[in-house]
Amino acid sequence: MTDLLALSLLPFVPSGSDYEGSRRLFADLGFEEIWENDGYAGFRNGDAQFILQKYNVKSFAENFMVRLNVKDLDAWWQAISRLQLDKKYPAFRIKPPSDFPWGREVNFIDLAGVCWHVGSA
Repeated sequence: MTDLLALSLLPFVPSGSDYEGSRRLFADLGFEEIWENDGYAGFRNGDAQFILQKYNVKSFAENFMVRLNVKDLDAWWQAISRLQLDKKYPAFRIKPPSDFPWGREVNFIDLAGVCWHVGSA
């Protein structure tokens, strides 16, 4: 049904208590900040986009998940590992690639507590 065809999805991701730190983290993760206004910032990396929202409700963030598809998961993991973001951002947690019933992924928890699932498209 072409009348219901979706073109894209643009989630609003909470920043947690450290909005500025979250902006820096996503820049370090390879996202370009394309705009910022009054507690909202648009980020893009290739065709992936999201809006970071200055929003700090821990119970919400810790129950929010996002899937990011990359071209080559192992190459992405190697590049991210070299950055040692867990040392730069103490609240940032990341696990190496693991196999799940739905596919191979890297999981990381951002500064707000959002769980990101990174896998190959």
